[in-house]
Amino acid sequence: MSQHPLTRAVEVRVLDPRIHEWGLPRHHSEMAAAIDLFACIEDARAIDPDTPAQLIPAGIAIHIGIPGYAALIVPRSGMGHRSGLVMGNLVGVLDADYMGPVMISAWNRNAPGTAPIVIQPGDRIAQMLFVPVASPVFTVVDAFSRSSVRGEAGFGSTG
Repeated sequence: MSQHPLTRAVEVRVLDPRIHEWGLPRHHSEMAAAIDLFACIEDARAIDPDTPAQLIPAGIAIHIGIPGYAALIVPRSGMGHRSGLVMGNLVGVLDADYMGPVMISAWNRNAPGTAPIVIQPGDRIAQMLFVPVASPVFTVVDAFSRSSVRGEAGFGSTG
């Protein structure tokens, strides 16, 4: 694969030795936006519908260490659509200074009474997306310096 112009070095610690067998999380095509994360569990795990989310280790720890960057943990598109497995916290955010284990909050969004979702060791169940992050500096004002067409209109006000 050719190197993307925004490529940055991110340190990774392997916490689960099976990662060496399965391969480091990686992009699965040249233009893939995110890397897939493995379920580093010892045995198959059933996640029943209508139950709390479960934390599943991804087998790695990362240290982005780049100011203005973060990582987002999001569901794999096909898995959420086909099976109903989504992230229990919708999107996980790893700050650039976080150095701990990567964990996946997995939740079965299917209706009560439907079959559990069974996750096997090594299943790719989530993905991690690295993104630039703006850091605004707030200025306290009594009134805004410019107006907009929308103004203070709320949800649904643009159609």
